[in-house]
Amino acid sequence: MTGRRVVITGIGVLAPGGIGTANFWSLLSEGRTATRRITFFDPSAFRSRVAAEIDFDPEAGGLSPQQIRRMDRAAQLAVVATREAVVDSGIEPGDLNPHRTGVTIGSAVGATTRLDEEYRVVSDGGRLDLVDHTYAIPYLYNAMVPSSFAAEVAWEVGAEGPATVVSTGCTSGIDAVGHAVELVREGSADVMIAGATDAPISPITMACFDAIKATTPRHDDPSCASRPFDGTRNGFVLGEGSAVFVLEELGHAQRRGAHVYAEIVGYATRSNAYHMTGLRPDGAEMAEAIDVALAEARLRPEAVDYINAHGSGTKQNDRHETAAFKKSLGDHAYRTPVSSIKSMVGHSLGAIGSIEIAACALAMEHNIVPPTANLHTPDPECDLDYVSLTAREQRTDTVLTVGSGFGGFQSAMVLARPERSIA
Repeated sequence: MTGRRVVITGIGVLAPGGIGTANFWSLLSEGRTATRRITFFDPSAFRSRVAAEIDFDPEAGGLSPQQIRRMDRAAQLAVVATREAVVDSGIEPGDLNPHRTGVTIGSAVGATTRLDEEYRVVSDGGRLDLVDHTYAIPYLYNAMVPSSFAAEVAWEVGAEGPATVVSTGCTSGIDAVGHAVELVREGSADVMIAGATDAPISPITMACFDAIKATTPRHDDPSCASRPFDGTRNGFVLGEGSAVFVLEELGHAQRRGAHVYAEIVGYATRSNAYHMTGLRPDGAEMAEAIDVALAEARLRPEAVDYINAHGSGTKQNDRHETAAFKKSLGDHAYRTPVSSIKSMVGHSLGAIGSIEIAACALAMEHNIVPPTANLHTPDPECDLDYVSLTAREQRTDTVLTVGSGFGGFQSAMVLARPERSIA
């Protein structure tokens, strides 16, 4: 470790409820939800029929016909988010040394949409045991290798440094950014384009989560289906999206007079080595990740002003991370506002960690803690200060964001306000 410091200077977000970072923040700060009955396909055969979809037109997003043909929807989202992040950062091509610029993209399920669509074509709707490859598009290989996501983003910005795809399930979005931070800190890059993307709303994904009853069967009012920490919650709402950041070494950002949203001061990830989908109720592994992230940031638990929770809306997850917050922060956990934006934008699997990092940076930028929508009936076992229904005006100098993923992955990241971290 060289002690180099890493800051966020550009943000690009495509999330349910609106295209672009401004629309994303408007949705969160107003406490609106973007969950609805699935429109991408007929969901009537499924247990769960709701999702948080993006009204995304790739052509309107500036992608060429060739890019649209070549790229899976998740890759398209990542490229468009990258363009917004680069513009937002104010960075010019001359500011970038290609060999000192890298890419790290997270994704849990890769090109699910394209693979699902193409299997239906080459199998004639599932009727052929031996598929007919002559009906496949010529770019199908790109969908088979998630590394194509990093390649597309690298081509977009001309990055010739480290290029990586991180796939650790639902913590991919935090872990991809964490990996990028480490590359800058160790001196392997000065600028990283980092974030995550997933577009999993497809029949195969819905069938998988139906099988383990992880998604909600609440169909009567889709806008209220995602309800983290509520006593009536019964599963998460699948979503899609992408968030990408321009991360820079602090001196590099200062020399060009860049606006700094936040410094990433701590990151850690752990595994519970316990169960593919189950969680121990004491939250020990998440607490360990939080402890290590705070130690790396050289901050005491009392410094945390806001917790952006994983808050998926499953019974076991919400209780698990509530226990983790108490274990790591002690009595301060009861004085710290907590919220889950999945109540508004759903759970976009590998992408959500980066989308939540964007929410944290914007919460500091605007001095607003986004709410947990649909939280009307608190679970007695979830007894912390969950910001419910409406946003809360509050200055936040330090934010903790966490993620929890199937397979036992537990990740935590600490962001600090620029005035606190750079002064």
